[in-house]
Amino acid sequence: MTIPRPADTKGDRELVVISGPSGSGKTLALRTFEDSGYFCVDNLPVTLIPVFADLCAGSRQDIKRAALVVDVREGTLLRDFPAIYRRLKVERGRHVRLIFFECDDETLIRRYSETRRPHPLAPGGNLEEGIRSERQLLRPLRDLADLILDSSGFTVHQMRRYLLEHVAPQPDGQPMTITMLSFGYKHGVPPESDLVFDTRFLPNPFFVEGLRARTGRDPEVVAYLDASPEYAAFRQRLLDLLSFLIPQYIREGKSYLTTSIGCTGGRHRSVALAEAIAADLRTQGYAVTAAHRDLEKE
Repeated sequence: MTIPRPADTKGDRELVVISGPSGSGKTLALRTFEDSGYFCVDNLPVTLIPVFADLCAGSRQDIKRAALVVDVREGTLLRDFPAIYRRLKVERGRHVRLIFFECDDETLIRRYSETRRPHPLAPGGNLEEGIRSERQLLRPLRDLADLILDSSGFTVHQMRRYLLEHVAPQPDGQPMTITMLSFGYKHGVPPESDLVFDTRFLPNPFFVEGLRARTGRDPEVVAYLDASPEYAAFRQRLLDLLSFLIPQYIREGKSYLTTSIGCTGGRHRSVALAEAIAADLRTQGYAVTAAHRDLEKE
């Protein structure tokens, strides 16, 4: 499938309009665009879209990438959208795209059955009739679409992955926020951890004269740990594991990965290893943050 994206959006403003029948994946798409750095709005009245676009252009942050959802919740205002969209398309200095999500009736019915949410056009009536009515109301938007995506055969994770790879890639090419977090077991395991590794089997600088008051950020502590064969071997094995896992997580559509590394107090071994692994992963092209929860604790 050819994705109709502007040839070069660098330095230009982009507005993405997302539409389609209820249950087709619009909410997932909007969240994916938001995770990719777009300023997102759901259910903005169509008559305010030009005002919204101008406000984005004139904001102090100069919001260059924005996305919004337009659907049957607009009511009678929906009929004004085609003229507004055509006007936005011809304005200079702004790329505008309309992405329309499709889905077959069987899948929509199944999704509504699973969520037990009422259809906006059939709150207490026939679901199939509501779906047909919605398709009819949205046909003018479908006819204007720059891209039509059929979500029928996608799982949530597959659709998110497809959107990140083809429709809403992050501008810096970094589809996941990666954090190496050090902590001390005596202060508890961080609840936000995705992966947890224990360094308490390594030699402890706390019991070495002159190192107790220092931290894993100090070169003396790093040198002490580097001299340990167990530390070097563990660092390499952990790096190999993360080098394998991170691409798999990105492919699955995971947005955040927090790898927690613990020692007894959270000041020496875990800090040094978190900093080292973060540096190793940066050499592979990943944007990684090293954070130390218990560094300042006694």
